This record gives sequence, C-alpha cells and structure tokens, in this order.
Amino acid sequence: MKKQLSFSVTIGLCFVLVSSLLIVRVSHAAPVPEGRPIVIGAPLSVGFNYGLGSKQSIILAAEEINAKGGISVAGKRHPLKVEVADTRDLEPGVPTSEGLMVVEKLLLQQKADFLVGGPIRSEVMLAAMDLVSKHKKVSILSVGAVTPAFNKRISDDPTKFKHSFRTSGNSIHLTTEGIGVTEQLKKEHGFNKVYIMGQDVAWARISSNLYKSELEKRGFTICGYELYPTGSTDFSIGLLKAKEAGAKIISPWMDMPETSILIKQWYDMKMLALLIGYMVAATHPDYWNGTKGTCEYIADLYTKAGTVPTPALPKSVEFVNAYKKRWGTEPISEYDGSCYTAVYALVDAIGRAGTFDSDSVAAALEKTDMKGTVMGRVRFDKTHDIIYSQDPEEGAVCLWAQWIKGKRVVVYPSKIASGRIELPPWMK
Repeated sequence: MKKQLSFSVTIGLCFVLVSSLLIVRVSHAAPVPEGRPIVIGAPLSVGFNYGLGSKQSIILAAEEINAKGGISVAGKRHPLKVEVADTRDLEPGVPTSEGLMVVEKLLLQQKADFLVGGPIRSEVMLAAMDLVSKHKKVSILSVGAVTPAFNKRISDDPTKFKHSFRTSGNSIHLTTEGIGVTEQLKKEHGFNKVYIMGQDVAWARISSNLYKSELEKRGFTICGYELYPTGSTDFSIGLLKAKEAGAKIISPWMDMPETSILIKQWYDMKMLALLIGYMVAATHPDYWNGTKGTCEYIADLYTKAGTVPTPALPKSVEFVNAYKKRWGTEPISEYDGSCYTAVYALVDAIGRAGTFDSDSVAAALEKTDMKGTVMGRVRFDKTHDIIYSQDPEEGAVCLWAQWIKGKRVVVYPSKIASGRIELPPWMK
C-alpha cells in the first residue's frame, strides 16, 4: 500500500513539475513588441454634423483596430492614434488658405502618417491634393467634396496625385441615384412631372442640372427648375409653382440646414407631390423629434450606405450598434460609414503592403477589394475614386431612406431596400 502511495505521489509530482515547466514556457513566450503609434490625421470641419460624425466614426474604427492589437508590420504591433484638426472649411467666409494651413500643420507638426476624412469643401480638398503630393502622404477623402474635378486631376496627372484616394464618391453617383429612384416612381405610380429646387452652389448646380437633362432625355416633364441662394428661408413660392404646374415629384438638391423650412412648408401645404431629393438636414437620426414628425414621407438620398442600417448590409447593422454604444446616438452624418470604412481600407492596404511606406501603401490601395463592408464592396477605379454600384456585391452603394413612423426605412436601391416608397395619405 505504501509503495502504491509512493508511486502515486511520484507520478503526481512529475505531473506538477511538467505542468509547471509548460506554464513557465508559455508565460515567458516573447511578446510581440509594440512599435510607435501610427498617426492618422483627420482634417475636418468639426462644428458641423459632417465633421463631427466623421470624427466619431474614424475614432471608433481606430479603437476597434487597437482593441484587436493594432497594425502588425515587420514583427511589431503599432496602435493607431487619431489627430483631429478643425479646418472650419464649412463655415461661411473661411478662406481656402486657412484650411490648407490646418492640413499642413497635421503633416508637419502633428506628424500624421496618413490622412483620412476631409477637407470637406471641394475647393479646399482640391488645393490640399497638392499638399498631399508634396509631402507624399496617402490621403483617403471620405467626407464631402464630391466634385468630379478630383477624378480629372488624377486622370490628367496620375503620378503626381498617386497618393490621393476617395471613398465618399462624387456628384455623378448622386445624379445616377436620383434618376433611378425617379424612374421607379414613374413605373410604380405613373409620376412623370418633376419640379427641381437646387441650391446655388457648385456641386448642387452640377448635380441638379445633370439630373434635369437626363430626365428630359427619358421623357419626363420638368415643370420648373429654380436655384436658391444658401441661407434661403422661404420656399413657398416655388412650392406654389410646383402645385400649379401639377408636379408629382419635388426634388431638392440642397445641403444647407434651411432645407428644414422647405420640408415643413411642404408638409403644411399638403402638397400633392412627393418630396424626394438630396436634403442633408433630414439625414440626422434625431430629425424626426426635431420636426415633431413633419418630415414623415420625405425620402432622402445618402451619398453612401452604412449610416442607416439595413439587413441586406449586415455590417451596417453592426456599425450602427457599435456607434450608438460608443457615442450614445446613431451615426449623425451620411458620411460616417464612408469614414469608418476608409480607416479599415487603409489598414487593409498597410497589412498587404507590409510597410508604412507611402508609395507601397498607395500601390496596395489600388488593389483593394474588400467585400461585406458597411457600404458594400470597396474597390478603387483608375482615378482612385471608389467604384460605385447599385449592387453591394459589385461596389459601394448609395441609398434612399424614407421617414416612416419615426424611423428611416431604406427604400432604394432594391438590392438593399427593407421597404417600399410610401405616399403620404393626402396623395392617395
């Protein structure tokens, strides 16, 4: 019995000894060394929803990536550090030069390795492209600045601007979406008369004019076309003209906050025309409460999917939930999904490049092919603009969302829609 006990104790001691050695070996495994933080500079006009929402989305993406260990390059793990700088480029009267100074400060003083976000205003963005080229830093424009001039500059001189990319898309994408949803309304309801109300700024003039000419080619009747100066506070005369002309669709192309006045006047007048267009004011998740429900039945264009969740894009649901948990609200800007995705696209390219060298990362970005993002499939064309499609399996998707019973319902395009466009009861 004593021999058996002694044998058991001996075996037990051997087991403990072997286990201890295993534990010691595991606990002393060489940890992956941490490298220096990689600085993402975010030039944004943070006093506006565009800028604030973009800032919060970029930070959220960086936090998620850091929680998973950061970026692994050359045997070291590097955390992301976000440096936000206020360009103020959406504020009236702020000169382009001020926005450029902010971008250069990010590059020189705050040592940004990469840029994500803005500048948001087209004029400032186009000028900043020269700074990006001068300092040879990769930049992913992911909010605002939808001018096609971005594409032309890269097409004209691809070597000089090889470090500039864009995930926010351009105004041609917006026009394509406008035409598509208008044709669907004609097919479903026979609506053929359109009244266009544009804001008198460069992007809106280009988009609304192209929308008008394309609809005319397709046999639509344009009942009227008016441009309104930024800051306009009364749209009743235009609405009366649309009523007298028998318009069935009123299509605004405006990013000014005063569009809220247009929406309320349309609701109060019980117009026999559906209000459907590009109205940035109505994209905020609290807009229903702010208007006490008078925004019901308007349908709004979002430049990129992601900020309004839809089951057809599972990542958009995850993103919105994560954003709400982190910031206490759903995404507040239509570009939040684009900014969030831009950070992941950048990290993906760095991982494939295996270096932080700007030329190598730019070359890797050109080969990007990310499926299942909040916007759909992410790839870049020859002008470094995101490839657009109405099919999320083929490209990044824009969306139309309609306010119904306090919620935004994705109604177009069909590949990602969770509902159909509804007409207000006074139109039935």
